[in-house]
Amino acid sequence: MQIKKIYIENFKSFQKLELDLDAGINILVGNNEAGKSTILEAIHLALTGLLNGKYLKNDLTEYLFNFECIQEYLANPESLPHILIEIFFEDSKYPLFMGNFNYEKKDKESGISFKIAFDEKYQNEYNELLKDKADIKTLPIEYYEIYWFSFARDSITSRSIPIKSAFIDSSSNRFHNGSDVYLSRIIRENLDENDLVKISQAHRKMRDSFMEDESIQTINSKVKTYSTLTAKKLALSVELVSKNAWESSLMTYFDDIPFHHIGKGEQCIIKTDLALSHKKSQESNLLLIEEPENHLSHTKLNALINKIKTGNADKQIIISTHSSFVANKLGLEHLIFLHDKKTTRLNQLSSETQKFFEKIAGYDTLRLILCKKAILVEGDSDELVVQKAYMLQNSGKLPIEDAIDVISVGVAFKRFLEIAEKINKEVVVVTDNDGDIQKNINDKYVDYLGDNTKPNIKICFDSTVETGNLIISNKPYNYNTLEPKILKSNSLSKLNTIFGTSYDTEDELRKYMKSNKTECALRIFDTQEEMIFPEYIMDAIK
Repeated sequence: MQIKKIYIENFKSFQKLELDLDAGINILVGNNEAGKSTILEAIHLALTGLLNGKYLKNDLTEYLFNFECIQEYLANPESLPHILIEIFFEDSKYPLFMGNFNYEKKDKESGISFKIAFDEKYQNEYNELLKDKADIKTLPIEYYEIYWFSFARDSITSRSIPIKSAFIDSSSNRFHNGSDVYLSRIIRENLDENDLVKISQAHRKMRDSFMEDESIQTINSKVKTYSTLTAKKLALSVELVSKNAWESSLMTYFDDIPFHHIGKGEQCIIKTDLALSHKKSQESNLLLIEEPENHLSHTKLNALINKIKTGNADKQIIISTHSSFVANKLGLEHLIFLHDKKTTRLNQLSSETQKFFEKIAGYDTLRLILCKKAILVEGDSDELVVQKAYMLQNSGKLPIEDAIDVISVGVAFKRFLEIAEKINKEVVVVTDNDGDIQKNINDKYVDYLGDNTKPNIKICFDSTVETGNLIISNKPYNYNTLEPKILKSNSLSKLNTIFGTSYDTEDELRKYMKSNKTECALRIFDTQEEMIFPEYIMDAIK
């Protein structure tokens, strides 16, 4: 069993969100505060009752509620807000969870409803509070209760929910007495009932042995004399109150090192590995991973991604990331882009583009997806020159300060433009004509020129083809790239000054610029000299 949809109402950053999920991998991307973590937390909360490793029932706070809904409540205290998280299961294998107790009131839907709402037994007390509305400055969370039901309207607990989730967040630690709460949960869910009984019995024997130790008995004989106001016996012991007390009192070791003392990256890998190795075939495993790129080297991250991708066809994985490498390797077709409290998918990308970025995962696809606008260039030297031209037109500000990203895309212009089309991103391409406008511009960008022009995509190039007689290494010199176009727009003496050279002819300078592209671009970026940039670059900036 897997999740097909989640519905969120008034939880943290979302007033309302309806999100369909794929059966396998789902990749959540978005800028900070887009709600990636909130979605993972909401799913885990609805399935386990846990938030940040603690049972929410004992830790309710008004800060769980969406800010806007709190403001609406304070403006009109007659209407108390609620939080609703609903999980829709993909199939009907569990009829006990089937019914119409969901926000759509649809029959024969299978799932669970997790609600934080006003408890009506406090209605009379709240009515007294309402008599002076001016005194209501915050949400009276003390009147709230958690309601956990199946769509069949039956009260449920996490034990009865057939989907078991593991939340792996390498960016933070959640320990109880030295034991990671999520690691303990993963281990417990991999064990059968006989194993759990044996652990509990062994834990109890440990307690008995502790109490029989001569030194502990001596200490307890002293301790019992400390209290004089009660006849009750005072003693030190080992905590055995709950059935699963071993989870919080025992510590997990790896190579004789306590789990919380090993590196955070290794913690992430171990927890993910254990969660993916879930052996209970009758219970599907849902894995929630928060930004796995944190604390992992490139090699370790690649190994983790391969572990996630292979041999887990029966697992559902929801992963948040800011890493283009993670998104590309796991497959852009699984990507869910969160923006403006809405979602956009890239599952309509061509299979060729999906495979391209998966195989060559170093491209910064998320920079395009997450920026406000983008200028696509071919290489690093083009990137520096375009940024300098932008700064001169915008009081010294870099493009990124205006949320405009200048991205070097190599030969992948059309791949990036396909993504830009799907997400309606405003993009400009700055490209060379390389001496053949028909082949390198008109044919290559036929989907974006003339009658096929897209409102959000513009192709900028020099419409003039330059020629000359210069030969370098027995090959004709290309007069139609960035460097010779810059020379055309500026004088030989001006560029000699900028580059710190003293060439007598333009051909000598052309040879130098061709052999030192990056160095020349850096000099242009740093210069205080006034420069004229080619018109097609200025068009892109405009």
